[in-house]
Amino acid sequence: MVNAPGKFGPYNQPGPARPAPGAGALDTRVLPGRTPTGSELVRSRIALRVRLQSAAPGDRLPDAGVLAEELRVSEITVRRALESMCQDGLLDRRRGRAGGTFVAQEWDTVVTVMHDPAEAASLEAVHVLLECGLVSHAVGEVPDDRLDGLRTLVDEMNRTDLPAQLVELETRFHLDLADALGGPGIREFAADILGRQCLLVPAPAPEVVRARNRHHADLLDELVRGAMAPAVAAVKAHRDTAPA
Repeated sequence: MVNAPGKFGPYNQPGPARPAPGAGALDTRVLPGRTPTGSELVRSRIALRVRLQSAAPGDRLPDAGVLAEELRVSEITVRRALESMCQDGLLDRRRGRAGGTFVAQEWDTVVTVMHDPAEAASLEAVHVLLECGLVSHAVGEVPDDRLDGLRTLVDEMNRTDLPAQLVELETRFHLDLADALGGPGIREFAADILGRQCLLVPAPAPEVVRARNRHHADLLDELVRGAMAPAVAAVKAHRDTAPA
């Protein structure tokens, strides 16, 4: 399958790539960590695309020029990132008329081998800090209808029995939560974190996602109720639900 140009992910937004100082609900400069390099951005966005099932093992990725335009980085940066992912075994390069760069069939196996618990835990801590800050800022001030899409994702997670779809829906929940509480710039920051995590830790088991989904529902209820402490507790409880 060839992915359509302009559809690299749900986080491409018009305007600057990073929120301006003081813009949005939360200034991400207060969070630990660093801005990813161009190569890291390409790698994380491809990983997030696979997690969101916008690209599956065996699918052809857009050409380097298309990715460069979508991610607002240089084409040479994209080419170098793709080459490094080929060397890692995450992508395959094929030549000829039907050639291009493809998601490797062994993607999940390679990610498992690349598992880095320390780095994954560090990114998870940043994500918890981000969501706790967003929740503390927005609790009691979020119109109920702004959370409708998030409630739909919670319901869909309760209904599906497909492991890959469960993980996809959970990832979408956290991207959409960042957007609902902080705006497009914060969503992009969350995408940076989530994409890098996708390369450092295997997807959680279905029973873990189902347990976490109960905390998703609790969080939405507490946001509308205006209860800050229980809302923040729901974020932390979700994160304390460790993979099996």
